[in-house]
Amino acid sequence: MLVNADFHIHSCFSMASSKDMLIKNIAPKSKQKGLQLVGTGDAFHPGWLDIVQKSTTYSGDGIYTADGVDFVLTTEVEAEHRIHHVIIIPDIDIAREMSDRLPSKNKTVDGRPKTDLDGAELLDLAHEYDCLIGPAHAFTPWTGMYKYYDSIYDCYGSKPDFVELGLSADTYMADTIDELKDFVFLSNSDAHSPWPHRLGREFNQIELADLSYSSIKKAFKNRDIKANYGLVPNLGKYHMTACTKCYKLVDPEIAKQNRMKCSCGGTIKKGVDFRISEIADFKKPKHPSFRPKYVHLMPLAEIISSVHSKGVTTKTVQRIWQKLIDSFGSEIDVLINAPLADIDSLDSKTSCGIKNFRNNTVEIIPGGGGKYGEILFKKEIKTEKVVTLDNF
Repeated sequence: MLVNADFHIHSCFSMASSKDMLIKNIAPKSKQKGLQLVGTGDAFHPGWLDIVQKSTTYSGDGIYTADGVDFVLTTEVEAEHRIHHVIIIPDIDIAREMSDRLPSKNKTVDGRPKTDLDGAELLDLAHEYDCLIGPAHAFTPWTGMYKYYDSIYDCYGSKPDFVELGLSADTYMADTIDELKDFVFLSNSDAHSPWPHRLGREFNQIELADLSYSSIKKAFKNRDIKANYGLVPNLGKYHMTACTKCYKLVDPEIAKQNRMKCSCGGTIKKGVDFRISEIADFKKPKHPSFRPKYVHLMPLAEIISSVHSKGVTTKTVQRIWQKLIDSFGSEIDVLINAPLADIDSLDSKTSCGIKNFRNNTVEIIPGGGGKYGEILFKKEIKTEKVVTLDNF
């Protein structure tokens, strides 16, 4: 069975997460999105585990079901060097036992616990309990594994189970790094709210024998990810090297010469694009034979917002979004499967925006420094100036 899965989200207990990140909200929004399998997030937080247990029915073999959506226990952990890791866990009893063993002072405060363990120690703990583990948003400049290490093996000591690409990277970028040729790539949302423009904004299509933890683990081992869906990397808020204060894009070499300080006084953050270029082995990607397609898309509400020049949460955008969901069943079906002519009959502007994505004709002002990129559904595109030696 082919399943749409988002393995990395957060609960209401994580810092900067919506108080609405509860199973009773996540499940129906996941169904509207078109997700069949969702990670719970925050599975080392005792309070969240209590909520998961009360809000779901245990379907067996690590699967917890609510409102027709299946959940698997997952968590993100901040370990040594502030590197973030994603762990997929077999069941609640194991999650509680691992939480008890994890050396951390903030497990009851933040859904994303912090620990002094290094990557190798965390991998050993995860594999002791038959968990799956890999780096979260591996290339991001704040907490990605490659922001500190030049090799994934320097971090973990041995091979982890997957690599999460993050919103600012995709398969085409990651497959310029030779050591990643044997890894499964995941594209997950890292959602902090249940809004459909956050939940499942990146997801995976994975082939499973059935909905169970055993099947998930087997699919990872057999590299049965059939497709990755996610943002165009330029839209990611850390894609380009840029100032975190004024968001001006800066040539990376100039940034280094100026000790990562912008002329406005802000701090310049190295972009994912440049970081990958530093560690890349190839100028062009070399995809292994098992690598599935990577399909660029954008949350439906954000497409509607862009083409109608209205806020994502405005009544206009939400009305059009709901009309399309009611007509085609889920957001993923609207974005990928629905005939453009049928979408056009309901909203011609949205149809045009979706067509641009399907035809790979989108135009983007790249993001960086913590600011998301901007997409333009028209031929004329304004130029985002990159700071060079002449204009710094």
